[in-house]
Order: sequence, then structure tokens, then C-alpha cells
Amino acid sequence: MSRTRTALALGLAAAGALSVASATATAAPAPLAGSTTVTPAGHSFKATLSGKATLKAGSVTVTCTVSVSTGTVPAAPGNQNASGPVSSPISPPTYSSCTSSIPGVTPTVTTSGSWSVSMQNGSPITATMTVPVGGLVVHTTGLATCTVTAAPTAPANVAGTWANGAPPSLTFTNASVPVTVTGGFGCPTSATSSVFNAVYKVTDTTDPAQQITVGP
Repeated sequence: MSRTRTALALGLAAAGALSVASATATAAPAPLAGSTTVTPAGHSFKATLSGKATLKAGSVTVTCTVSVSTGTVPAAPGNQNASGPVSSPISPPTYSSCTSSIPGVTPTVTTSGSWSVSMQNGSPITATMTVPVGGLVVHTTGLATCTVTAAPTAPANVAGTWANGAPPSLTFTNASVPVTVTGGFGCPTSATSSVFNAVYKVTDTTDPAQQITVGP
């Protein structure tokens, strides 16, 4: 066989192998999520900010030191899912005692709508907080008048992790949140996403002697 025909044959064989590998990778099903159980079933809980929460959009960072949200673990059997996460509605988190990274600018954070948090058992245990459309708005006054709206066109899923403990904690580390920013001079109007950081300690308000726990 000539050198040209040999090279062509090898090229076709390699292309075929790549096509098969690509088709196999595409056709491979995603791994199924494991089972999740949140206990105690039906108990109410309170999530309280530990330290500070930051929301950074462009060059502007808003820092809040007070934030609280409440919710309820679904009653049995809704607190169990054999192949996925368990979701709980929560109150829109409140944010106060907030400051801005820009001197002379005062931020106010308002929240609204139907929020939720879902837990998926695993290693680590993952948590997803869902922000409804327009469910969080930061408005600044002073030297720069800006409005930052989170989840501007669709609900946003904010990725975090859960750690069982006494008390358990819900952590968001550099979580991405879609935003739109409007305003004049000093406002990061080109920003389309923000970075959220916060740690919440969670307590069982139905029975403070117990802990909200996520398991298989």
C-alpha cells in the first residue's frame, strides 16, 4: 500500500475511533442521584448568618452582618427521596446592617417571593437555594445610586454545601448569582453575575434539643 493510502487509512481509522468515543461519551447516562432523608420530619428551623454575607457585583461589594431565614422540613414521607434531593420552602432571607465597599454609599437589601432550599445527600452534602425572579434587590444611595436585581429573568439556583453538626451549617462559597445592574456613575452596569459568600447556622426551633440532619 502506498504511503499516501496508508496515511489516509490511518486517518480514517482515527476519525472513526474518535466518533465512536464521542458517541459513547454522549450516550452515557448521567449517574443517578442517591437517596436523601432530612430529619426530624415536620420540624421547623431557623438559619442565622454566622459572620458576614457578601454579594460582589463588578467592583462593588455589599457586606451584611445580619441575615435570617426560616423554614420547615417536609412532613413524612415528603422528607425522604429515594433518588434525589429533598426541598423545603423558606422565608425570603432578611439582610440588614449592610455596608458598601464604596465610601459614601449606603446599601439596602430587600427580598421577596417564594424561596426554597434543597438538600442532596452525598460527600459533600450539597445544598441549592432557589431565588425567585427578582427575589433579591440591592439599592444603594449616596455618592452612587444603583439597583442590583438578582435572578432578573428566571429563578436562580445558588449552589452551596451542608454539614451536619451541632448546629449544622449551610455554606455558600463564591456562588454565582445572575444579576442586572442599573444606575449612573459608579454603578457596575456591565455586571451580569455576582459572587455570594455566606455561612448560616441552622437550629431546630420545634425542639432545640435536636438537630436538623441530612442523611441517606
